[in-house]
Amino acid sequence: MGNKREIRFNAFDMNTVGHIQQGLWAHPRDQSHRYAELRYWTDYAKKLEAGLFDGIFLADVVGINDVYGGSSAAALKGAVQVPVNDPMMLVPAMAAVTEHLAFGVTVNLTYEPPFLFARRMSTLDHLTGGRIGWNIVTGYLDSAAKAIGLDGMAAHDDRYDLADEYMEIMYRLWEGSWADDAVVFDRAGHTYIDPSKVHKVTHKGKQYNLDALHLCEPSPQRTPVLYQAGSSTRGRQFAATHAECIFVNGQKVEGVKSIVNDIRARAVEYGREADDVQVFVGATIVTGRTEKEAREKFEDYRAYASSEGALVHAAASLGIDFAKYDLDEPIETGKSTAIVSNVEAMTRTAGPQWTKRKLLEQMVLGSRQAPMIGSAEQIADNLAAWMDNAGVDGFNLSRTVVPECFDDVIELVIPILQERGLYKTGYRDGTFREKLFGAPRLPGRHVAAKYRV
Repeated sequence: MGNKREIRFNAFDMNTVGHIQQGLWAHPRDQSHRYAELRYWTDYAKKLEAGLFDGIFLADVVGINDVYGGSSAAALKGAVQVPVNDPMMLVPAMAAVTEHLAFGVTVNLTYEPPFLFARRMSTLDHLTGGRIGWNIVTGYLDSAAKAIGLDGMAAHDDRYDLADEYMEIMYRLWEGSWADDAVVFDRAGHTYIDPSKVHKVTHKGKQYNLDALHLCEPSPQRTPVLYQAGSSTRGRQFAATHAECIFVNGQKVEGVKSIVNDIRARAVEYGREADDVQVFVGATIVTGRTEKEAREKFEDYRAYASSEGALVHAAASLGIDFAKYDLDEPIETGKSTAIVSNVEAMTRTAGPQWTKRKLLEQMVLGSRQAPMIGSAEQIADNLAAWMDNAGVDGFNLSRTVVPECFDDVIELVIPILQERGLYKTGYRDGTFREKLFGAPRLPGRHVAAKYRV
């Protein structure tokens, strides 16, 4: 092994038909239309665990992608992240048929009362035996804000201020309400909990007021593994403070490397260690036994990709209505309140004067994420180069045609990575956090530790 780091894989999916690669649900072999069947997800989880995947990362949105053309029609027609079911409901079923696979769930804190959400996550941590992670998001869809009774999204940086306060409440509930030895389970003395070991959480803040005991006894991890996908300046500050795993969208290696280095340097400034943060980059893999086979598969997939679906999704996540622009008309980015880092990434890739044509040239499989295409050997080389050159720890593999896209990685790519000592040959024991960092709980240097009993 030497000093080689093992590559980590998460399957990147969503409880929906069309996730990232828009239009591929129309491929005759794709099974994503079965997303509402429990058996679909339990079979999926068993497959990923057999392939020694670290986890499945479930994205989520609680609004409609209705920026394109000022309407939801194109999103509905093309199944662009709609219909979408609750990802948290899938976790206990998938956990019941696996032992090691972890579950990262995206939950938008803007629309979740902290007290109830803390209980749901503690429950999932108990039911999975400590295999749950939370991808902390603040949302980017005005449609979601309106659905919940607000006039629209708060400004980008304001959403992170709200999130900082939310996290303080979470830490107080998860880490500070119950002592580790609060549950005594004394049958003879008729005492289940020592009341002196359970503490009320009181909080009066700008956004939230709370006066409550956490309802759950300490779960295996207490706080779920914390994911975050913010690459904007304010997002990086938040990530460096709170996140254990960062999800970065695949762009050029240099761009990802600078984000990785910046977040790790900030984490150290905040009293953490650089290794306290692991980085996963988004990747789309199309592979085969030979390069020719992979290219043929890519051309087959490409025939079903939806350019309009890709623009519908991009319009919502960039906060720009592309329906208003001709193909070669320069696009005005202005002050987007959506995903600021996505706008910055597009500008890095396409230059300051980007157009719809430039955007569509990148969307070969129905998303802005350029696919890795090649033989299994070439894919293994490419992944290893990303690890070496960008300093990332692993990849969130976004689905193309399911389940065959994951079958290809498991059957063709992983054995090559294992031969090179770049991929595990078995799971470590323990919780999700133990597998990633070697300890079941957040370290004492994490900001959460100051709220402990």
